[in-house]
Amino acid sequence: MSRALVVFEDARWRQLRPFTDLLPVPALAFGASSLWERWRRMAGLPLLAIEARAPLMASWREAPRPDAPRLEARDEVLVVNAAVLPESLIDQASATRVPSLLVAGGRVVGARLHVETLAPGLGRGAEFERFLAGLALETFEVEARVLNWPWRFVGWNAEAITRDLEGRGGELAGERHPLAAILNPEGVSIEPKARIDAFAVLDARDGPIRIGAGAWVRPHTLVSGPCVVGAGSQLLGGAIGRSTIGPGCRLAGEVEECVWQGWANKRHHGFVGHSVVGEWVNLGALTTTSDLKNNYRPVRVWVDGREEDSGEIKVGSLLGAHARTGIGTLLPTGAAIGTGSNLFGGGRFTPKHLPAFAWWDGERTVEHRFDRFLETTRTAWRRRDRELTASEEAAMRGLFDATRAERAADGVVE
Repeated sequence: MSRALVVFEDARWRQLRPFTDLLPVPALAFGASSLWERWRRMAGLPLLAIEARAPLMASWREAPRPDAPRLEARDEVLVVNAAVLPESLIDQASATRVPSLLVAGGRVVGARLHVETLAPGLGRGAEFERFLAGLALETFEVEARVLNWPWRFVGWNAEAITRDLEGRGGELAGERHPLAAILNPEGVSIEPKARIDAFAVLDARDGPIRIGAGAWVRPHTLVSGPCVVGAGSQLLGGAIGRSTIGPGCRLAGEVEECVWQGWANKRHHGFVGHSVVGEWVNLGALTTTSDLKNNYRPVRVWVDGREEDSGEIKVGSLLGAHARTGIGTLLPTGAAIGTGSNLFGGGRFTPKHLPAFAWWDGERTVEHRFDRFLETTRTAWRRRDRELTASEEAAMRGLFDATRAERAADGVVE
């Protein structure tokens, strides 16, 4: 029986760009928590290690500390790919022998190892997957659901929230105004120091809702489940549903079927649907996403330099961390906006694809100067009482340098 858990990021992290530009895969929000937290909770095991790209592990401010007990050489460890949904793999993994390698469609999704076999691979970060492949273990083919493209976060998220919050409703610890309406209270949980104002509505008839600690739901806000509102986030009016909202967000208007990684700002009206929004994104007033083509055909989306057929008829926007839009920005169906981009050509559709650190003014696209980007980032963070660390700045600068060729290929001038 396994006694600890190791979560790793494999080489296909690039298929989840732009969200993996500045975050390792285990850190990504999904369902009612993050990918690594879902694995730990569902596996019921303490964490031994997370193996991912070293620069991003260093800059990941909320990176968990391992809490596994002291292990002996023959103790068993469950090793899992962070992009795999645990509910699709746990039972199959427990049925295999130790040691073993678990593969789904040619992709390593997990392993069961003794500590003595695993120990030489710990600390290898981006090379951990190669270490596993080099062990020449007995291989078991399994079926697994893998978050292999960004639109999977949208399509599978509501189901994941429902599973994550099953049996965890009915705890109404926060402050609730008598004129706030809660429909199906058994499906709602309000954590301590959260605040639900008069004329707010929490509707859990179609799925559970969790309002995180210190979150604030203002008057005339409709929250429809399944929905998770992260710690300290504020919902400032409008209709918000079937979404994961990370910590520290400020949202208003219409939000449907989205995953917000955290610390994003959308304080005004405008529709954002079937979208994934990176950390520290700021959407100007009336920024609106299209998430459905007029011909109802599957949406094609740019991912890591190429266009892919999503197979989905509803895909909104993929907005990388620190992207910013001006007032009246219109985002076309399946838009992919790179990390650190600035868009302010309001009243017209933006390009469907912009690389990292692009500066689009409605007429042309140039490179966003890194010093200006850094200055804006520091200002935005200080407004939330947060200072940029040296490792976070290094990760941003490394990404800027690493994406120069992408900008050049897209015709973005310096």
